[in-house]
Amino acid sequence: MAETVDLLRREGKALVFDQYGTVVDMQKGLTEAVTPYLAKKGWTGNPSSFVTWWRRTHFEDSMIDGLLDRGHTPYRQIGHRAVSQVMDRCEIRHTQAEVEWLVSEIEKLKPFPDVIAALGRLAKRYKLVILSNGDRDMLEAAKPYIGFPFDLTVSVQEAGYFKPHHKTYAIAEKLINARFPAIERASCIFVANHAFDCIGAKAHGFRSIFIDRRGRPYGQSPHQPDLIVEDFMALADALAPG
Repeated sequence: MAETVDLLRREGKALVFDQYGTVVDMQKGLTEAVTPYLAKKGWTGNPSSFVTWWRRTHFEDSMIDGLLDRGHTPYRQIGHRAVSQVMDRCEIRHTQAEVEWLVSEIEKLKPFPDVIAALGRLAKRYKLVILSNGDRDMLEAAKPYIGFPFDLTVSVQEAGYFKPHHKTYAIAEKLINARFPAIERASCIFVANHAFDCIGAKAHGFRSIFIDRRGRPYGQSPHQPDLIVEDFMALADALAPG
């Protein structure tokens, strides 16, 4: 492990972060948003379960969108479909305006408590980049709520596919190199809380670090992460000590 960390420190020049669920706490933030809404609707289920179903449905629909390959559907639109489907599953009467409001809450999500301090340390040594499945305008709207100035923010809209399609990492690499010519593929370290995202990045040729906040197995993919850490402070301790 020490040799791997040394290699990442020596050769890494850019850290490329997933946003939803890695930088911002999606499960907690959306649960807080839906709880009073669901209570007003008289739904007695677990709000966190509602959010889990929402997120899983959104993920499945985004993967279907990429596999169909009939043009990229905006993240927001897929979110509207996912929330509506979960509302129907829960037998909650709802309007389209309510669905749109719930999805808009994604733009207001806050970072995990350890993120900002860790990014401050990492920014002294690396360029920091966001690569997100979110739409361009959603990512722009989210910036004040995150409260940290990343060097570059890339939406997968630029590629026309959702992660983990290889074109999403390729477009990120192209845009990073255009902004920072000294940074090439092998100098990019992708960081995510989702195994599928790390797998896609590693398959493309990025190095990768898995943020394992939930203590879950990564799986037996041939595209293993270069490093596994428990949170952002552990990430900073590994890559930007002192």
